Amino acid sequence: MAERTGQRVDASDEAVDEPRTITVSLELPPQKPHETPDDEVAVAIPERPVDPGRLPSAPSIRSMTLVTPQIGPAAVTTSAAASRRERLRGEPSELPESAAMLTADRILDVKRRPKSRPTGAWNRFVYGATFTGVNLGDSKAERHRKELDHRIRRELTGGARFIPVLTRKGGVGKTTVTALLGMALSDVRDDRVVAVDANPDRGTLSERVPHRSLATVRDVVHRANSIASYTDFTQFVSHDETRLDVLASDTDPNLSEAFDEDDYNVVADLASRYYSFVLTDCGTGIVHSVMRATLKRADEIVIVSGGSVDEAKLASETLTWLDANGYGELVQNAVVAINTATQGTNMVMLDEIEAHFRSRVRELVRVPYDPLLAAGSVVPYHQLKPLTREAARTLAALVVDGLPDPKG
Repeated sequence: MAERTGQRVDASDEAVDEPRTITVSLELPPQKPHETPDDEVAVAIPERPVDPGRLPSAPSIRSMTLVTPQIGPAAVTTSAAASRRERLRGEPSELPESAAMLTADRILDVKRRPKSRPTGAWNRFVYGATFTGVNLGDSKAERHRKELDHRIRRELTGGARFIPVLTRKGGVGKTTVTALLGMALSDVRDDRVVAVDANPDRGTLSERVPHRSLATVRDVVHRANSIASYTDFTQFVSHDETRLDVLASDTDPNLSEAFDEDDYNVVADLASRYYSFVLTDCGTGIVHSVMRATLKRADEIVIVSGGSVDEAKLASETLTWLDANGYGELVQNAVVAINTATQGTNMVMLDEIEAHFRSRVRELVRVPYDPLLAAGSVVPYHQLKPLTREAARTLAALVVDGLPDPKG
């Protein structure tokens, strides 16, 4: 039976015994005095009597010294008085301040910083009518322009970025889109951009810039061992007003098909040393060996589609081929440029073409008709229609947005 209030019931005769008291003696080992580790001593706060009814005053908090653990030959001490967090503006510190405390955020008066002159007709009118008293700031269009510039200028690390521009159909403006993309990037960014014409069927990319060089990709391959600097490489490229460099394709029809995967890799390796962006104007032969080398290096792709039914279908089939051959990630991150200057655009509902491509790729841009582009000659970037330059800048911003940083 269990014990109940000090009484025990015997199981044999159920007699009730008197309550018992049991005393147990235990000998504990002697306790050693607690030794505080050195790292705890370094950050310990001195014991001081504290009146629980009164909190310490603000001066005593500011004058308290924090001691950090010793690192190296000497301990580093930091005084809370060195911070302006607990002081009003203009209030002197209780301890001498270091020169690091004289920051621009502390000294300069933001309200007195001069504002830039406003943009936009109405904003400039108000600014002049009030004798610079009222500054409405930038116009909506100027804010949009600066926002695009900021996106295009995004700093990228990790080496050159390769961006092929391709489609399975010729005559849809692939070379023109490559030139526009390169010019928009070069016009805003401070680093270098080169566009390589890798079309095995006699490309015309170099004809889009005024300062043409007679050298081609074949010359770069033959003289690769002698190219040791950017200056050496520029002897083979053409230039334009935006600082875009263009490397022409083979002009001899007997040699055009000889430009293969190995040749492209030689050119690409050299270009990656001296340029941040390497655009590749690809040919229509998507199964060509150069295309395989191009896609292997690609960080992002731009697909060009015309505004007609068959052009849109072939552009979509290009995405299908890429997806089926292991380039699904490139397809999902791709940007489609729809060139509306091709034949039949006026009869096509472009919104439906855009809706189709939006279901397959990340973004798309509509490139408007421009007579300077339709001429098929030199592209004077700064003379293009504002809408055309806006489309090129939007394409450049979307391409930069899709590039990982750092390079994967």
